Amino acid sequence: MAYTLVYHPEVQTKDVPTLNRDVVKRIQSAIENRLAVEPQRYGEPLRRTLKGYCKLRVGDYRVVFRIVKSEVWIFAIMHRRDVYQRIETRLSLQ
Repeated sequence: MAYTLVYHPEVQTKDVPTLNRDVVKRIQSAIENRLAVEPQRYGEPLRRTLKGYCKLRVGDYRVVFRIVKSEVWIFAIMHRRDVYQRIETRLSLQ
């Protein structure tokens, strides 16, 4: 079953423009080949305040997402040192 990818608006405006082109290609490939096909297999569940969300690890970067029916909602693509501090403000705006 193929999943539809839905991106948070700030992923396109804030996250992706700050990344190196090679890193963007690696992350894009991982999202298309893993999350669009089997997100529950490749995603690792998050805990505590981010319970219900998952992460996909791509090198030093994390893709934070949630599976909703046949869609994968992608909320952030950030470096691992920043993602968990900055993601909660983005999720509270939903």
